[in-house]
Amino acid sequence: MTAPRRLGVLGGTFDPIHVGHLQLGAAVERAVSLSGVAIVPAHIPPHRPQPLASGFHRFAMAAMAVAGRPGWRVCDLELLQSTRSYTSVTLERLHADGYEPAELFFITGADAFTEISTWRDYPRLLDLAHFAVVSRPGCAVTDLPARMPRLAGRMVRSGDGSIEGAAGDPLAARTRILLIDAVTADVSSTIIRRRAATGESIAGLVHPSVLTHIEQHRLYVPTGQHHGHAHSSRSLADKLHGQS
Repeated sequence: MTAPRRLGVLGGTFDPIHVGHLQLGAAVERAVSLSGVAIVPAHIPPHRPQPLASGFHRFAMAAMAVAGRPGWRVCDLELLQSTRSYTSVTLERLHADGYEPAELFFITGADAFTEISTWRDYPRLLDLAHFAVVSRPGCAVTDLPARMPRLAGRMVRSGDGSIEGAAGDPLAARTRILLIDAVTADVSSTIIRRRAATGESIAGLVHPSVLTHIEQHRLYVPTGQHHGHAHSSRSLADKLHGQS
């Protein structure tokens, strides 16, 4: 019997990608036996400032972070677009590539999911994929049904390797909101950029290869501290892509 096709989709600016991102993906991978995980760096995020590191560097760091993880890959679907990056548009493009909504699992932290009503195409986007929501420090998935009562009927509790839901078939044709209670690191890209800018260590917060990349290219060091021989992330990307 062929295992079901289940693709996890983890989007974000990844400026830079950190251990918390990887833990989110791994938690969902365990919980619903994903057949693969696609890391999708945003080009222009709709809810956040423009990333400091170029798309070139953010793609490269994501590729380094997932190297050696079977079934994980980095997707440039959003980076190749000139417009803002919207989850609904990305999921619809995956549909065009042959994925059914029930085969897609959009991965997000519980803190981000509490703002889902501000996302483009809400609530229709909840029909485009399962939403796999993972606990984050200070925001447990167990609190979401009470915090978001209008969506509580779509929520399904999940544990590693199993999913419990009404009628015993939570992953049928209708998409659900899967609540996955897992431990994830209390870290953010904002904290990492701030520490890197002030010369503080970010070891342990990012994959070792990502740490080396950040240090070699001095990605988050203020421009005036590049001592004339290194280039900012944006200028480096411009040179590589031939942009003005």
